[in-house]
Amino acid sequence: MSAYVFFDILEITDQKIMQEYGHRIGPTVEDYGGRYLVRGGKSDIVEGDWHPVIPVIIEFPNLEQAHAWYDSDEYKELRALRLDAAKLNAVFIEGVT
Repeated sequence: MSAYVFFDILEITDQKIMQEYGHRIGPTVEDYGGRYLVRGGKSDIVEGDWHPVIPVIIEFPNLEQAHAWYDSDEYKELRALRLDAAKLNAVFIEGVT
């Protein structure tokens, strides 16, 4: 069952570091069977008062692969970079069967 990693990047505090992160993250996602579905873009709010700032959605084959990517040595290094350069919310969501 597919799983989704959803990030809402609320604030970028260091653009240079985030550019490096952005250039390096793609291969790590692909190595774990992931693919980007959303990387920013326009949002149309039709109900409620939530306003995503920079939404990112990554699809993985299953929740286990999503966690394997997030906890991998390759991504841990990038995650440390990102933690110094941005504030965000993140959630893992399991898809429907």
